[in-house]
Amino acid sequence: MNAAAITDRLPASGARGVQGHQRWSRDEWIARGMLLVVMALLLTFLIAPLFSILVNAVLDKDGNFVGLQHFITYFKTPALLRAAGNSVFVALSVVFISVPMAFICAYALTRTCLPTSFKATVKLVALIPLLAPSLLSAIAFVQWFGNQGALKFLLGNASIYGAPGIILAEVYNTFPHALMILVTALSLADGRLYEAATALRTPGWRQFTTITLPSCKYGLISAATVVFTYVISDFGAPKVIGGSFNVLSVDVFKQVVGQHNFSMGAVVGMLLLIPSVLSFIIDYRVRRKLKAQLTARSVPYQPKPHRVGDLLLGGFCVLVCFLLLATVGMAIYTSFIKLWPYDQALTLKHYHFALVESDMASAYTNSLLVALITAVVGSLIVFVGAYLIEKTRNLGFMRKGMHLMAVLSMAVPGLVLGLGYVMFFNHPNNPLNWLYNTLAILVISMVVHYYTSSHLTAVTALKQIDNEFEAVSASLKVPFFKTFVRVTIPVCLPAILDIGRYFFVVSMASLSCAIFLYTPETILAAVAIMHMDEAGDIGPASALASLIVVSSTLVCIAYSLATRVILARTQAWRTLGRG
Repeated sequence: MNAAAITDRLPASGARGVQGHQRWSRDEWIARGMLLVVMALLLTFLIAPLFSILVNAVLDKDGNFVGLQHFITYFKTPALLRAAGNSVFVALSVVFISVPMAFICAYALTRTCLPTSFKATVKLVALIPLLAPSLLSAIAFVQWFGNQGALKFLLGNASIYGAPGIILAEVYNTFPHALMILVTALSLADGRLYEAATALRTPGWRQFTTITLPSCKYGLISAATVVFTYVISDFGAPKVIGGSFNVLSVDVFKQVVGQHNFSMGAVVGMLLLIPSVLSFIIDYRVRRKLKAQLTARSVPYQPKPHRVGDLLLGGFCVLVCFLLLATVGMAIYTSFIKLWPYDQALTLKHYHFALVESDMASAYTNSLLVALITAVVGSLIVFVGAYLIEKTRNLGFMRKGMHLMAVLSMAVPGLVLGLGYVMFFNHPNNPLNWLYNTLAILVISMVVHYYTSSHLTAVTALKQIDNEFEAVSASLKVPFFKTFVRVTIPVCLPAILDIGRYFFVVSMASLSCAIFLYTPETILAAVAIMHMDEAGDIGPASALASLIVVSSTLVCIAYSLATRVILARTQAWRTLGRG
């Protein structure tokens, strides 16, 4: 039998394989075209701005190539070099405070028999810092421990301004990030190990050091890298409470805004990018190992009552929650009194000034608008992009390229991304120059900066849907977009709403992305808080910060209610399907 006869007996798909040809359907062409559009957007709004920073770092003010001269100048300047050392010192200090605190609380939430309602309350309070701009904690600590602070006497002759204030503020800001990672890590315990250790009469402390710590070491490393990256790149807290203690993030701001030295600003931006990229690589590798800890034979760990241990851990959680509430509570209290500490009569004048009388009265409404647009547009782009790389077959290099760009944004600090936008979109020869100084570029920067977390959420939701849906639709000649609208979106709607909520919350509180991109007409609330604090208007600054917290809280409540309704309907649909 010859090759032609064999080919004739094969099905159509097999014949194409023998002939070396594979025709794409119309849906596959459309899917690839849409994916190319998403990739082009990330290439334009993520890769190109970063490349602009690299280019500016090796050019002088006249555009001449100077190689590494700016880097040499930077390292030869003691004050600038000191900023790098200060940043590393502060970041490491926060890691050694925030991560152990979060670990103890995570241990209490996952390895004790404390009441479920108590654990839920602790989790809720612990997430409050995520809803506030990083400036809020700095303002609150100034009110507590500043020159006129309520607890200034506790510091003696020491000052809160500088490294102590930055460390305190960043511990507050990073605690929920570390807690969420460590709760996940401690939840992945294999109960069989503890059962075997108990059967062998292994003491509790030895079980902790030989089973618990090794099993969650990847979670600890991941939490440490996330906290380190956050502190290195944060701009808000050092700007408010840092005093004369210079750090890299503030140094970038001074170089660009204060001295208009874009070349040196690009150098600092590149240096700021290095620890973030290294931390991202470590975190990415660690997360891959973290997912592989549980196997099909693993048994969930069931904690046993330990009265003394449970009470001690519960007491620690209460103390942490009290400190978190005292921080945000001081900011809210400051927004309702006339003048701290001289006139503590209640008033709403700070809210009226921030929303009506101030030159920055439009800041709050601008933030709401940007957050809403970011939530809608970001959710759409992220989910469509994730769908295309998860459900489109035979993508080859396109899938790897898209996934790489999607996760790369996590490694880019907001301050560096904003600086890249200034250098790229403000160039007169750039055809996209019209985007500069508009609300649109603020929305784009928010979507790109927070793309990774949303992308991973969407991918996780899509992996739960069997690929047979798309295969059956293709065999029935149903266009893929109908399957996407009628099946994929309804099933993944809770995840889509979660992405929208995330985009809204982070956009309301974000400062680093917007600090280089706003105008008097497009100023955002977080930026206005910084300027009000600089002007000594602590009351209005606290009022705006409180409004951000309240707005984000209301959105989270709305998300919770909407998700509950949607899940109930989805579960009802699944029940009918089984019946």
